[in-house]
Amino acid sequence: MVDFLQKLFGRKDKEKPKDQTAPQKKVVDLAVTAPLSDQQINSILMNQYLKCEMKQLIASAGQSVGKQREHNEDSLLALTATISGGAEAIPFGLYIVADGMGGHQFGEVASNAAVRIMGGNITRKFHSYLFNLPTQVLQESLQEVMEASVMEAHQYVQREAPGSGTTVTAALVLGQQVTIAHVGDSRAYSVFPDGRTDLITRDHSLVKRLEELGHLSKDEAANFPHRNVLIRALGQGEALEADIFTIPFPQSGYLMLCSDGLWGVVNDKDIFRFIAEAPNLHRACQSLVEAANAAGGPDNISVVLAQMIG
Repeated sequence: MVDFLQKLFGRKDKEKPKDQTAPQKKVVDLAVTAPLSDQQINSILMNQYLKCEMKQLIASAGQSVGKQREHNEDSLLALTATISGGAEAIPFGLYIVADGMGGHQFGEVASNAAVRIMGGNITRKFHSYLFNLPTQVLQESLQEVMEASVMEAHQYVQREAPGSGTTVTAALVLGQQVTIAHVGDSRAYSVFPDGRTDLITRDHSLVKRLEELGHLSKDEAANFPHRNVLIRALGQGEALEADIFTIPFPQSGYLMLCSDGLWGVVNDKDIFRFIAEAPNLHRACQSLVEAANAAGGPDNISVVLAQMIG
C-alpha cells in the first residue's frame, strides 16, 4: 500500500525533485475486529492521505484581450470540485493557463488545443473517482498523468497547427497537494497573507537563461528587449521537456496562475495588494486584469486564483 501512495504522487523510477515536499504520513488507529481486505486497506490509506481540514477549494478567473492586441491568443481552464461526506472532504481542482505564441500562425489554436486536450485527458482519468463509487485506483502517478497530457497536447499542436506554439502552466489540486506541469513563461505563484508572492515556476525564456548564466543582471533582464523569446514551448521542437513537480497547496494563501500579460506589467507588491484588498476571488481577478490594462495592456491577460477555505 505504501507503494501505491508513492506511485500516486511520484513518478516511477525517478528521483523526487529536491524542492518537492513529501506529505507527512498519518497513523491510522483502527479497532480491527475482522481481517480487512486489500480493497478496504487501500481505501483507508487513500482517505487518510488525502483528508484535509480545509473543507472547500474555491477559484475564479479573469481574462482580457488587452489594449494593444486585436486577437486573444490566451486560453484558460478553471475547474473545481469538492467531494465531501462524513468526516472527509477531498478538494479537486484543475487550472490551466496557455498563451499562444505571438507572431506564429494559429497561436490561438495552439493555446486552445493545449487547454482542451490537457483538461479532457486529466478529467477523464478522474471522472470515475470523483463522480462514481471508485472501483479501481488510478494506475499512473499524478505526475505521469500530467506529463502524458502535456505530450498529447504537444503532438496535436505539431500535427494540426504546424508553426504555432503555446506556453502552458497547469495545476492539478488533489487534497492539499498541487501537481504542476509547466512549459514556457506563463507562471504559477503562491501568494501568502504576509505579503510574500513566491514564484513557483521557472520561465523557459531566453532572458531567464541569460540571467541564469550571469550575462544579465536582474535589472537588465527586466528591461531586455527580447523578453518574449521562448527557448521551450508546447508545439515547438520534436522533444519537449515539461517541468513537472508536486508541492503543498499554499496554506492560508492563494494559488495563482497567469500569463505574461499580467506578471509582465504588474509587480508582485501590487499583485498582492489587489488580492488582499478584494472582497472575493472574482473581484480580485477583475482588479488584476484592470491593473494590467491600466499599465498599457500590451498583451493578452489571463489569471486564475484558487484558495482553500473552511
